[in-house]
Amino acid sequence: MTDLPRADFSRFGPGAVAAVIGASGGIGAALTEQLAQAPGIGRVHAFSRSGDAPAGPRIDPGRLDLEDEASIAAAAAAAASGIGTAGDLRIVIVAAGLLHGPDHQPEKAWRDLSPGGFARSFAVNTTGPALVAKHFLPLMPRREAGIFAALSARVGSISDNQAGGWYSYRASKAALNQVLKCLAIEEARRRPGLVVVGLQPGTVDTALSKPFQGAVREGGLFTAAFSAAHLLSVLAALQPAQSGGLLDWQGQEIAP
Repeated sequence: MTDLPRADFSRFGPGAVAAVIGASGGIGAALTEQLAQAPGIGRVHAFSRSGDAPAGPRIDPGRLDLEDEASIAAAAAAAASGIGTAGDLRIVIVAAGLLHGPDHQPEKAWRDLSPGGFARSFAVNTTGPALVAKHFLPLMPRREAGIFAALSARVGSISDNQAGGWYSYRASKAALNQVLKCLAIEEARRRPGLVVVGLQPGTVDTALSKPFQGAVREGGLFTAAFSAAHLLSVLAALQPAQSGGLLDWQGQEIAP
């Protein structure tokens, strides 16, 4: 990993605490491992629905189900228990998402639409991250710098939609971008040092993208470690003026 960028969060002070939701997934696990080694980070709360997470002396695994608000509240309470001893909660990253599953595939046409597909996509991709904000933002400092980020997608950009299809996934990610924009506006008054952003990680070699990798251009499929390193470098350089935006893995803004 020596050829990858290494994010530096020293500006958050020694021993800052981070939380990653979706730490058992490909990108989430890579984010967790790299955050735990980043300058300025003292501890990483690594949450997933299964409770699985990378092992490490600075990593605390825990359970969080984006479709269960009670589990989100319990995870926030677990993270809160370390604040004041391990440092402030400065970074929250929602790295979980749903594109397909045993009972759900991305819709190729309007004939494929179903209430269940839309409900599940929005529950995981939109409502879940919004509820994470509801329970984790109160743990973040009021004046100091902080980051609340969620993995979004370029296909959630309405202006960039040239192909159609993938109705519920596109719609749920577009809705997530709107949620993040609302959070950014509200928190600018309450927490002026907080940056709220959506992140587009590129096409990453994970279970989420596996069925669709055949259409990826040569050189366009990234490892989870590559994507995570670049995303963390983008986060480390964020300024409050960028709050509310959707940024790709290179830090370039994506139009809504």
